Amino acid sequence: MDRITSRQNAIVKRFRELARAAHGANAGEVLLDGAHLVSEALACGVAVEVAAFSDRHVGMIRSPLARIAKDVKKHGGRVLSVSDHVLAAMSPVQHPSGVVAIAHAHPSDLRAAFADPPQLVLVLAGLQDPGNVGAIVRTAAAYGASGIVTIEGSADPFGWKALRGAMGGTFRMPVAARGTLGDVANAARDANVRLIAAVPHGGTPLPRVDLRGPTAIILGGEGPGLSETALAAASERVTIPMRPPVESLNVAIAAALMLYEASRQREDGN
Repeated sequence: MDRITSRQNAIVKRFRELARAAHGANAGEVLLDGAHLVSEALACGVAVEVAAFSDRHVGMIRSPLARIAKDVKKHGGRVLSVSDHVLAAMSPVQHPSGVVAIAHAHPSDLRAAFADPPQLVLVLAGLQDPGNVGAIVRTAAAYGASGIVTIEGSADPFGWKALRGAMGGTFRMPVAARGTLGDVANAARDANVRLIAAVPHGGTPLPRVDLRGPTAIILGGEGPGLSETALAAASERVTIPMRPPVESLNVAIAAALMLYEASRQREDGN
């Protein structure tokens, strides 16, 4: 195990550059922060190139971080031992959890998200908050979604904040991070998947929408919502019933409710 003591080390600088990059310093490079996310990546077959561990913890043979370090090495990754001072420079968070890693993961082809019937796809259009994107991916994995597609200026689902929020869900289903609304409409049409637009008012109440068949739900940003083009591309609109004076929900909460309803219908056959 190599040990790094200087914040000026080239590898430390590489971690910092990746944390600042909007879409990764190099294509396919992702930054993983935290023991759970690194473990999930390894469990899903994601190649972890290098992982840096707090030397206070990795030296303890029975510690969880020591076990993860062995797993990284077992899968061909480089393991580094660093001081808390150096780890703070490598980690993108204010209070590092003890491990940060660089792995290689690529977005899926858009059509892969529509390939597994009965499709349940979430299309994220203009969701700029990576925390919301990550939370939606995590929930989608929990409720059996077949894929995620991000378009129209949405945050990168492979950025470190979104990956941290997804808690490994990004590696458990097809997640497409490129494409346009036109691409989505074409892929949905070719796969015989109906597009539904989520709107705060005026749509069919969620419990009355049949979500058992191949379905893709388009979700917009909380402020501007969906564009007229996105609304026109959908064959139906869905609204989550709410009691006044509440008029809207956080988009990650809205996605969770729709995914739960779709999962309930598909399991119960209602």
